[in-house]
Amino acid sequence: MANVSPTDLAYRRFVEGSLLARRDNRYSWWTHWRELADYFLPRRYRWLITPNMQSRGSPINQHILDSSGVFSARNLAAALLSGKCSPLRPWFRLKIDHIDSTQTTPVSLWLAECERLMYLVFAESNFYNSMAQFFYDLVIFGTAVLIIYEDHGAVINCYNPCAGEYYLDLDGKYRPVLLSREFTMTIGAVVGEFGYDNCSVATRKAYDTPDGSGRTREIIVAHDISPNDDGHDFGISNRYAYRECFWEWGGSTSPQSGSQMPPAFLRKRGYFDKPNIAVRWDLVSNDPYGRSPAMDGLGDQKQLQLETRRKAQAIDKMVNPPLVADIKLKNQPASLLPGGMTYIAGFAQSGKPAIGTIYDTKFPVQEIAEDLAEVRERLSKVFYNDLFQPISQYETRSNITATEIDARRAEAMIMIGPALERIDNEGLKPIIERVWGIMSRQRGPNGQPLLPPAPPEIAGRDVNIEFVSMLAQAQSAAESAGIERLFQIAGGLVGVVPEAMDNIDVDFALDKYSSLLNNDPRIIRSPQQLQAIRQKREQQAQAAQQAAQAEQLSAGAKTLSETDVGGGRNALQSMLGQ
Repeated sequence: MANVSPTDLAYRRFVEGSLLARRDNRYSWWTHWRELADYFLPRRYRWLITPNMQSRGSPINQHILDSSGVFSARNLAAALLSGKCSPLRPWFRLKIDHIDSTQTTPVSLWLAECERLMYLVFAESNFYNSMAQFFYDLVIFGTAVLIIYEDHGAVINCYNPCAGEYYLDLDGKYRPVLLSREFTMTIGAVVGEFGYDNCSVATRKAYDTPDGSGRTREIIVAHDISPNDDGHDFGISNRYAYRECFWEWGGSTSPQSGSQMPPAFLRKRGYFDKPNIAVRWDLVSNDPYGRSPAMDGLGDQKQLQLETRRKAQAIDKMVNPPLVADIKLKNQPASLLPGGMTYIAGFAQSGKPAIGTIYDTKFPVQEIAEDLAEVRERLSKVFYNDLFQPISQYETRSNITATEIDARRAEAMIMIGPALERIDNEGLKPIIERVWGIMSRQRGPNGQPLLPPAPPEIAGRDVNIEFVSMLAQAQSAAESAGIERLFQIAGGLVGVVPEAMDNIDVDFALDKYSSLLNNDPRIIRSPQQLQAIRQKREQQAQAAQQAAQAEQLSAGAKTLSETDVGGGRNALQSMLGQ
C-alpha cells in the first residue's frame, strides 16, 4: 500500500467508526439471530467473523431433532420465489404512462425488447439462485441482504451476505441503505480481487510464500456502502449516488476493537445506483432490522424439539426400560430375550401369576404424538403454509368449488399482503432499477449497448415498473372481487329497477376488472375502437329503421292503391289529388 492521503485517512476513520457503532446497535438482533439459526437455519449465520476456522464443516444442527419447522420455512421461501419472481414466467412489466409491452406501437415494441433482455440477464446470471437464498434468509431472520455487482461476463453477479456478517442503518427516510460488513477471504482471493499493489505488506508477504501455502490463509475484510450525498468529501465524485470501500480489517481471530491493519483501502469506488438491497419482513418503528415468521414460531420450534426428545426417551424406556429385581437374583442367570425364562424363588407366593412378564412399562406416547401434531400444525400456520397451499387442504373433499379456492387465496393475500408489498418496494423494484442501470451503461462484445436505443418520442420520460407475478395477480384478483360483487347486485336489481345500471360506467368497470386480472390489454378495445363500433351499430340500426319505415310505407301505399273509392279511382290517387 502506498502512502495514505489525508482524505483516505479521514474516510477510513469514518467507515471504521460507523462499523463499530452499527455493531453495538445490532447486538440484540445478533443474539436473537443466533437462536433462530440454531433451530431453523444453522449454516446461514456467523456468530463471530473468524478467519481460518477449521470446524466449519462440523455438524452444527444439534438442536434440530424434528425438522418440520425447517420444512415449513423452506415451503414459505419457495412459495415467495415462485410467487414473486419465478424463473419460469414473467413477473414484471415495463410501462411508460399507459403504454406497456403488450401493445404494437413502436414504444411498446421497445419495452418488450428491453423486458426480454432483462429476463435473459436474470436467467443467465446467478440471480434466481441468490433470490432463493434471499427469501430463505427473510423468513428466518426477518432481514435479507443482496448485493448486485456489474459483471462483464454475465452482466450482473449477485452475492448474499449471511446474518451475522452485515450491519444496517437507516437514512432520513427510514430506508435501510447504509451497509457495513466484515467477512473472511483467503489471501489468494484478496490479491485476485483487489490487486497485489493494493494489499498490505503482511498480505503480500503471505501471498509470496514459495510453497503457496500462505495464499490459502484467511484475513478479515471490511466493507462499507453508503449514500454519497451526506456532505462528506472522501475523494469519490459527487456524480455517483453511492460510494463503496473495502479494507483489510485484520488477521486476528476477533478484531472487535477495530482494525490492526494499515489505514488504506483495498478499493474505493462510486455507483450511479444502489448496489445493496435490504428487505425487512415486518417492522417496528424505525428499526433497521425486521421481524420474521421464524421469530413468531421459535417457541413452537423449541417445544417441538423438546417433546420429540421426550417421546424418544419414552419409547426407549418402553423398549429397553430400567429393571428392578429381587436381591436373591444377584449373580443368578436372567434372560431378557423374547420368550426367555428367568426362575425366581417364591415368585408364586408374591400374589402374582405363576408366570408373568419381567416388566410392563407404559408411557403416554400417543398423547405426546397428538400434541406434536398440533405443534407442527401451528408451525405450518406461522409460515403461512396453509395460505400458500389452499388446494392441498382439500385432499379429503371432492366438492371443493373454484369460488371457495378464490376466497381462500383472497384471504391469504389479506394476511400476508403487507409483507409482499414491502418485498416489492424494498427489494424487487430496486433490483430492477439496479439491473436496468447496469444494462443501460454496459456494452456487449461488439461495442453495442445492451439495451436498444429508445424511440425519440419518449426521450426524458420515466420507465415505470408493474409487477405481474403470481402473487401480484392474486392480490389484484382479490381487489377485483368488489367489482364482481357490484355487477352481481346491479344485475339482480335490473329486473326490478331497470334504471339501476345507469349508475355504473360499464366500459370503465370492465377495463378496470380486466386490468386487475392482469389480462392482455388487447382484450379490451380502445375508446376509439368502441366509438367506431357503436357508430357503425347505430348507423346499421338507423338504416334498419328506415328500411322498416319504407317497407311500412310501401305496404300502406299498396293497400291504398287497392282500395276503390269510386269513380274509377283508388284511395292512393285520391290522397295524391290525381
